[in-house]
Amino acid sequence: MTTTVTDPFFRPRPPAPDDPPGAERVLATGSTAGPWFPDGQHMGPPSALLVRALERCAPREEMLLSRLTVEVLGRVPMGELTVTARVERPGRTIELVVAELAAAGRAVARATGWRLAVEDTAAAATAPGPTMPGPQEGRIIPTPEGWLPGYLDAVDWRWLTGHLGESGPGRAWGRLRVPVVEDEEPTPWQCLAAVADSTNGAAARLDLNRWLFVNTDLTLHLHRAPRGAWVGLDADSVIGPEGLGTAFAVVHDEHGPVGRAAQALTVRPR
Repeated sequence: MTTTVTDPFFRPRPPAPDDPPGAERVLATGSTAGPWFPDGQHMGPPSALLVRALERCAPREEMLLSRLTVEVLGRVPMGELTVTARVERPGRTIELVVAELAAAGRAVARATGWRLAVEDTAAAATAPGPTMPGPQEGRIIPTPEGWLPGYLDAVDWRWLTGHLGESGPGRAWGRLRVPVVEDEEPTPWQCLAAVADSTNGAAARLDLNRWLFVNTDLTLHLHRAPRGAWVGLDADSVIGPEGLGTAFAVVHDEHGPVGRAAQALTVRPR
């Protein structure tokens, strides 16, 4: 059953006296909720919020975000959060930016991003690989019974192969139905991070009722800047014999592949 979600992922809040200098405070709405725990967020919205912080941290037109890694330090709760960002390693052509998300003074997620200098390399560009059929060719499949409303309903999902209730690789398009932050148009990078965190779900190889397989991170490597609101995932996963796994995807926009996503999985019986 699909629930209509209209709230933005986050609403701005006034800073608190004890917030770090430059920190932003936001309130997570029910649109961020994950499908399993009503008091915990899906990592898609926090990943998008961290990207927003990286994008707003000392931005330079001559630099592009090329790689993003989000580390999940704990369950991201509902309620008020603070987000901070800084340039960790400045440089003329390469720089590292870092953002952190905290709840009640405790860090719950951290993101690092490499920004690289823009150059005209069109003459050397290589073919990025096959494109996926567009979102207009995807199917709308209801969220499986028993899954809680929130993030999954805040994304317009169009499935080409597989779906959330089916084990195996999957190909899907997703587009945010709500803003990341209230009254703001999300950037393509924010949309990308919000949807790409679902790589593990799109590529689930195990029965969700019998197994727990949780990603501890999300890494995105892009070969060009994303464009538009639709994000496509051509996703799969591998489960190893010792409680480890990986989920991975070729990530698309409507103009073709833009890069690759990877997630480390911790796997155990329920």
